[in-house]
Amino acid sequence: MPLLEVSNLKKVYTTRFGGNPVQALSNVSFTVEKGEYVAIMGESGAGKTTLLNILAALDKPTGGEVLLNGRSITSIREKEISAFRRDNLGFVFQDFNLLDTFTIRDNIFLPLVLAGKSYNEMNNRLIPIAKKLGISDILSKYPYEVSGGEKQRTAVARALITKPQLILADEPTGALDSRATEGLLKLFTEINEDGQTILMVTHSIKAASHAKRVLFIKDGEVFHQIYKASLSNEEMYQKISDTLTMIATGGARYE
Repeated sequence: MPLLEVSNLKKVYTTRFGGNPVQALSNVSFTVEKGEYVAIMGESGAGKTTLLNILAALDKPTGGEVLLNGRSITSIREKEISAFRRDNLGFVFQDFNLLDTFTIRDNIFLPLVLAGKSYNEMNNRLIPIAKKLGISDILSKYPYEVSGGEKQRTAVARALITKPQLILADEPTGALDSRATEGLLKLFTEINEDGQTILMVTHSIKAASHAKRVLFIKDGEVFHQIYKASLSNEEMYQKISDTLTMIATGGARYE
Protein backbone atom coordinates (compact mmCIF):
# COMPACT_ATOMS: atom_id res chain seq x y z
CA MET A 1 0.00 0.00 0.00
CA PRO A 2 1.39 3.43 -0.91
CA LEU A 3 2.13 5.83 1.96
CA LEU A 4 0.28 8.62 0.15
CA GLU A 5 -2.48 8.09 -2.38
CA VAL A 6 -4.03 11.05 -4.19
CA SER A 7 -7.04 10.23 -6.39
CA ASN A 8 -8.95 12.52 -8.78
CA LEU A 9 -8.31 15.60 -6.68
CA LYS A 10 -10.27 18.70 -7.67
CA LYS A 11 -10.32 22.16 -6.15
CA VAL A 12 -12.54 24.99 -7.30
CA TYR A 13 -12.43 28.39 -5.61
CA THR A 14 -15.55 30.53 -5.79
CA THR A 15 -15.56 34.19 -4.85
CA ARG A 16 -18.00 35.52 -2.32
CA PHE A 17 -19.53 37.94 -4.77
CA GLY A 18 -20.46 35.42 -7.41
CA GLY A 19 -17.48 35.93 -9.74
CA ASN A 20 -16.29 33.20 -12.08
CA PRO A 21 -15.12 30.07 -10.21
CA VAL A 22 -11.40 29.31 -10.50
CA GLN A 23 -10.36 25.69 -11.01
CA ALA A 24 -7.01 25.32 -9.22
CA LEU A 25 -6.89 21.51 -9.51
CA SER A 26 -8.90 19.66 -12.11
CA ASN A 27 -7.90 16.01 -11.79
CA VAL A 28 -4.74 15.15 -9.86
CA SER A 29 -3.85 11.52 -9.15
CA PHE A 30 -0.51 10.08 -7.98
CA THR A 31 0.96 7.89 -5.26
CA VAL A 32 4.06 8.20 -3.08
CA GLU A 33 5.67 5.07 -1.66
CA LYS A 34 7.32 4.97 1.76
CA GLY A 35 10.92 6.18 1.50
CA GLU A 36 10.44 8.11 -1.75
CA TYR A 37 11.77 11.62 -2.39
CA VAL A 38 9.40 13.36 -4.80
CA ALA A 39 9.51 16.91 -6.17
CA ILE A 40 6.50 18.67 -7.67
CA MET A 41 7.12 21.34 -10.29
CA GLY A 42 5.00 23.52 -12.55
CA GLU A 43 4.54 27.10 -13.67
CA SER A 44 3.07 29.69 -11.31
CA GLY A 45 -0.67 29.16 -11.09
CA ALA A 46 -0.42 25.46 -12.03
CA GLY A 47 -1.88 24.40 -8.67
CA LYS A 48 1.24 23.32 -6.74
CA THR A 49 0.52 25.34 -3.60
CA THR A 50 -3.16 24.37 -3.60
CA LEU A 51 -2.11 20.71 -3.80
CA LEU A 52 0.36 21.08 -0.93
CA ASN A 53 -2.26 22.83 1.24
CA ILE A 54 -4.69 19.94 0.69
CA LEU A 55 -1.99 17.35 1.48
CA ALA A 56 -1.20 19.32 4.65
CA ALA A 57 -4.89 19.22 5.66
CA LEU A 58 -4.88 23.04 5.58
CA ASP A 59 -7.50 23.11 2.83
CA LYS A 60 -10.23 20.71 1.72
CA PRO A 61 -10.65 19.57 -1.89
CA THR A 62 -13.86 20.11 -3.86
CA GLY A 63 -13.67 16.48 -4.98
CA GLY A 64 -11.39 13.47 -4.84
CA GLU A 65 -9.54 11.68 -2.06
CA VAL A 66 -6.22 11.84 -0.20
CA LEU A 67 -5.17 8.78 1.80
CA LEU A 68 -2.17 8.75 4.16
CA ASN A 69 -1.38 5.16 5.14
CA GLY A 70 -4.89 4.20 4.10
CA ARG A 71 -6.58 6.90 6.20
CA SER A 72 -8.58 9.61 4.45
CA ILE A 73 -7.20 13.01 5.45
CA THR A 74 -10.02 14.81 3.66
CA SER A 75 -12.64 13.49 6.08
CA ILE A 76 -10.85 14.11 9.40
CA ARG A 77 -12.98 16.13 11.80
CA GLU A 78 -11.93 19.76 12.32
CA LYS A 79 -11.01 19.30 16.00
CA GLU A 80 -8.75 16.32 15.18
CA ILE A 81 -6.86 17.92 12.30
CA SER A 82 -4.15 19.68 14.38
CA ALA A 83 -3.26 16.46 16.22
CA PHE A 84 -3.29 14.49 12.96
CA ARG A 85 -0.94 17.02 11.34
CA ARG A 86 1.37 17.04 14.34
CA ASP A 87 1.52 13.23 14.56
CA ASN A 88 1.95 12.45 10.87
CA LEU A 89 3.40 15.39 8.95
CA GLY A 90 6.55 17.48 9.16
CA PHE A 91 6.67 20.90 7.49
CA VAL A 92 9.55 22.89 6.00
CA PHE A 93 8.58 26.31 4.62
CA GLN A 94 10.38 28.83 2.42
CA ASP A 95 10.38 31.49 5.17
CA PHE A 96 11.29 29.06 8.00
CA ASN A 97 8.27 29.97 10.22
CA LEU A 98 10.37 30.20 13.39
CA LEU A 99 9.32 32.15 16.48
CA ASP A 100 11.84 34.93 17.23
CA THR A 101 11.04 34.97 20.96
CA PHE A 102 11.95 31.26 21.28
CA THR A 103 15.47 29.85 21.23
CA ILE A 104 16.45 27.46 18.45
CA ARG A 105 16.01 24.59 20.93
CA ASP A 106 12.50 25.70 21.94
CA ASN A 107 11.46 26.22 18.32
CA ILE A 108 12.43 22.62 17.59
CA PHE A 109 10.69 21.38 20.76
CA LEU A 110 7.42 23.21 20.00
CA PRO A 111 5.48 20.39 18.26
CA LEU A 112 6.51 17.96 21.03
CA VAL A 113 5.45 20.44 23.74
CA LEU A 114 2.05 20.67 22.03
CA ALA A 115 1.90 16.86 21.97
CA GLY A 116 2.56 16.75 25.75
CA LYS A 117 5.95 15.00 25.62
CA SER A 118 8.31 15.11 28.63
CA TYR A 119 11.46 17.25 28.59
CA ASN A 120 13.65 14.13 28.80
CA GLU A 121 12.03 12.58 25.74
CA MET A 122 12.29 15.85 23.81
CA ASN A 123 15.96 16.20 24.67
CA ASN A 124 16.72 12.57 23.81
CA ARG A 125 15.14 13.07 20.39
CA LEU A 126 16.89 16.40 19.82
CA ILE A 127 20.50 15.39 20.51
CA PRO A 128 21.01 13.02 17.50
CA ILE A 129 18.99 15.26 15.15
CA ALA A 130 20.92 18.42 16.13
CA LYS A 131 24.20 16.55 15.66
CA LYS A 132 23.21 15.27 12.22
CA LEU A 133 22.03 18.71 11.12
CA GLY A 134 25.11 20.50 12.50
CA ILE A 135 23.18 22.84 14.81
CA SER A 136 24.21 21.51 18.26
CA ASP A 137 26.22 24.66 19.03
CA ILE A 138 23.43 27.16 18.22
CA LEU A 139 20.57 25.62 20.24
CA SER A 140 20.66 28.41 22.85
CA LYS A 141 20.64 31.19 20.25
CA TYR A 142 17.58 32.95 18.86
CA PRO A 143 16.52 32.83 15.18
CA TYR A 144 17.59 36.45 14.56
CA GLU A 145 21.14 35.55 15.67
CA VAL A 146 21.73 32.80 13.11
CA SER A 147 22.10 32.59 9.30
CA GLY A 148 19.39 31.67 6.79
CA GLY A 149 20.91 28.22 6.30
CA GLU A 150 20.94 27.62 10.07
CA LYS A 151 17.30 28.78 10.32
CA GLN A 152 16.29 26.31 7.62
CA ARG A 153 18.20 23.48 9.31
CA THR A 154 16.33 24.39 12.51
CA ALA A 155 13.05 24.11 10.59
CA VAL A 156 14.13 20.68 9.27
CA ALA A 157 14.96 19.58 12.84
CA ARG A 158 11.50 20.73 13.99
CA ALA A 159 9.96 18.70 11.14
CA LEU A 160 12.00 15.57 11.94
CA ILE A 161 11.60 15.56 15.72
CA THR A 162 7.99 14.34 15.58
CA LYS A 163 9.12 11.30 13.51
CA PRO A 164 6.63 12.16 10.76
CA GLN A 165 5.44 9.71 8.13
CA LEU A 166 5.86 12.41 5.49
CA ILE A 167 7.79 15.68 5.25
CA LEU A 168 6.11 18.35 3.13
CA ALA A 169 8.54 21.02 1.95
CA ASP A 170 7.30 24.21 0.26
CA GLU A 171 10.08 25.96 -1.73
CA PRO A 172 12.59 25.01 1.01
CA THR A 173 15.55 26.61 -0.80
CA GLY A 174 13.64 29.75 -1.85
CA ALA A 175 15.17 32.10 0.75
CA LEU A 176 18.69 30.58 0.81
CA ASP A 177 21.92 31.57 -0.92
CA SER A 178 23.66 29.03 -3.16
CA ARG A 179 25.92 27.65 -0.42
CA ALA A 180 23.08 27.16 2.07
CA THR A 181 20.95 25.67 -0.75
CA GLU A 182 23.65 23.10 -1.49
CA GLY A 183 23.87 22.22 2.21
CA LEU A 184 20.10 21.81 2.59
CA LEU A 185 19.76 19.64 -0.52
CA LYS A 186 22.59 17.40 0.67
CA LEU A 187 20.78 17.13 4.01
CA PHE A 188 17.47 16.21 2.35
CA THR A 189 19.23 13.46 0.40
CA GLU A 190 20.80 12.12 3.62
CA ILE A 191 17.55 12.09 5.62
CA ASN A 192 15.80 10.43 2.68
CA GLU A 193 18.53 7.77 2.59
CA ASP A 194 17.79 7.22 6.31
CA GLY A 195 14.25 6.27 5.25
CA GLN A 196 12.36 9.58 5.54
CA THR A 197 9.69 10.16 2.87
CA ILE A 198 9.84 13.69 1.40
CA LEU A 199 7.45 15.55 -0.89
CA MET A 200 8.79 18.90 -2.04
CA VAL A 201 7.14 21.66 -4.06
CA THR A 202 9.75 23.78 -5.80
CA HIS A 203 10.45 26.20 -8.66
CA SER A 204 14.14 25.35 -8.45
CA ILE A 205 15.50 22.92 -11.06
CA LYS A 206 18.57 22.49 -8.86
CA ALA A 207 16.44 21.43 -5.87
CA ALA A 208 14.26 19.11 -7.95
CA SER A 209 17.32 17.44 -9.51
CA HIS A 210 18.13 15.95 -6.08
CA ALA A 211 14.76 14.18 -5.87
CA LYS A 212 14.25 10.60 -7.03
CA ARG A 213 11.13 11.47 -9.01
CA VAL A 214 9.68 14.72 -10.34
CA LEU A 215 5.98 15.30 -11.05
CA PHE A 216 5.04 18.18 -13.34
CA ILE A 217 1.68 19.87 -12.87
CA LYS A 218 0.10 21.86 -15.66
CA ASP A 219 -3.40 23.38 -15.70
CA GLY A 220 -4.34 21.59 -12.50
CA GLU A 221 -3.32 18.08 -13.62
CA VAL A 222 -0.26 15.84 -13.43
CA PHE A 223 1.11 16.41 -16.93
CA HIS A 224 4.32 14.40 -16.86
CA GLN A 225 6.75 12.66 -14.51
CA ILE A 226 10.38 11.64 -14.67
CA TYR A 227 12.39 9.19 -12.58
CA LYS A 228 15.99 9.80 -11.59
CA ALA A 229 17.01 6.11 -11.46
CA SER A 230 20.78 6.11 -12.11
CA LEU A 231 21.04 9.67 -13.46
CA SER A 232 23.49 12.07 -11.83
CA ASN A 233 22.21 15.37 -10.41
CA GLU A 234 23.59 17.13 -13.50
CA GLU A 235 21.84 14.74 -15.92
CA MET A 236 18.61 15.02 -13.95
CA TYR A 237 18.93 18.83 -14.03
CA GLN A 238 19.10 18.72 -17.83
CA LYS A 239 16.17 16.34 -18.09
CA ILE A 240 14.00 18.56 -15.86
CA SER A 241 15.03 21.64 -17.80
CA ASP A 242 14.09 20.00 -21.11
CA THR A 243 10.73 18.90 -19.67
CA LEU A 244 9.90 22.41 -18.42
CA THR A 245 10.72 23.78 -21.89
CA MET A 246 8.44 21.17 -23.45
CA ILE A 247 5.61 22.11 -21.06
CA ALA A 248 6.08 25.84 -21.69
CA THR A 249 5.97 25.31 -25.46
CA GLY A 250 2.92 23.04 -25.33
CA GLY A 251 4.55 19.63 -25.75
CA ALA A 252 2.82 16.24 -25.69
CA ARG A 253 1.07 15.11 -22.53
CA TYR A 254 2.27 12.24 -20.36
CA GLU A 255 -0.21 9.42 -19.75
